Amino acid sequence: MPINKSDSSTGPLSGLRILAISQFGAGPFATQNLVDLGAEVIKIEDPTVGGDIARYVPPTTGKADSLYFQSFNRGKKSITIDLRNSEGINLFHRLVEKSDAVFNNLRGDLPAKLGITYKSLEHLNPALVTCSLSGFGRTGPRASEPGYDPIIQAMAGYMSITGDPAGPPEKSGISIIDFAAGYAAAMGIVAGLLEAKTSGKGRDIDVSLFDTAVAMLNYLGSWTLNSEWRADRTNNSSHQTLVPAQNFQTKDGWISVFCAKEHFWQKFAELIDLPELISDERFSSFAARFHNRELLLPIISEQLKRKTTAEWTALFRGIVPSGPVNSIYDALEDEQIKARNLIMDIEHPIYGNMRQIGSPVITEGSNRTLKAGPILGEHTDQILDELLAYDENKIRKLRNSGALG
Repeated sequence: MPINKSDSSTGPLSGLRILAISQFGAGPFATQNLVDLGAEVIKIEDPTVGGDIARYVPPTTGKADSLYFQSFNRGKKSITIDLRNSEGINLFHRLVEKSDAVFNNLRGDLPAKLGITYKSLEHLNPALVTCSLSGFGRTGPRASEPGYDPIIQAMAGYMSITGDPAGPPEKSGISIIDFAAGYAAAMGIVAGLLEAKTSGKGRDIDVSLFDTAVAMLNYLGSWTLNSEWRADRTNNSSHQTLVPAQNFQTKDGWISVFCAKEHFWQKFAELIDLPELISDERFSSFAARFHNRELLLPIISEQLKRKTTAEWTALFRGIVPSGPVNSIYDALEDEQIKARNLIMDIEHPIYGNMRQIGSPVITEGSNRTLKAGPILGEHTDQILDELLAYDENKIRKLRNSGALG
């Protein structure tokens, strides 16, 4: 479908309509990013199970709604369709004819079984883009297995390099694979839509959490594949090879320092009142500092305990890459985040004024969707009326058939 950009205040994806059969985190996060850039996302929810399971995830829940659900679904529309019902399938097909993409985050073997692949739907809409985001992808021996962020972090090697060397393997405190795979899927959808806009032909896109996690190993993967070097857990969240590039304890907390260039190292040594380290042959290069890190790091560590985190941060700012090790609360209060207007205020019927984090893609028209995530099935009648021109009688028959739950 053509992209309408006549209104310069709309996002760059304005005019695109995406059907989303997804729940929980990774899938809804993918389409949330598209909503934040102006796309219309119609969330198809299964009425037989109470819709998206995210509606019931603690800590804060109420009336088939939760702050977790709201985090991934603001600005979307919700329609209830039972895709096991023949009339529900017919209704879904009518929506496909009016849409640009169909997205799902089902188990890898299910899209083909449910008929939501490009091959199954192209006769309805040749320009349709279909995208599947699953744990392990739609091919391979694990295609039929469910996959979740912590499992993928374990399998992709992330836990083997996360945490204290003396402790057990640990996962990241945030669902990094879910979010990264969401971004990958969103990019894949946009790429497919761009091609379809010029060629008139859509395509299938297959994204998996496991593939995304392994792809993000990047340089660690390259080093492992092409040398005898092996990654391991490091003290104080230090970089695998750069020194100093880690967390250091201060007088009252912690600070993260990352000397990724020689001049950063030299400025760092000067600012912590240890200029003699610069001319010391043992620390005169990346390789030298790495090989002699057991000598260098205790010297630096003791010095950084002499001042507070705020004092060191003020001293290093704009000169040495560094920052305080914040709590999530402190991170959300950072002056840079406030200056970028990344925190949005959204009115919600249960939670009142609800603050949410917007898309990091900042451009004219982005982050304009200041509407709460939908009530289960909130837009069912509206979509049937406005998009498909169904009258009240036809909608009533659909409800009686069980297609809408």
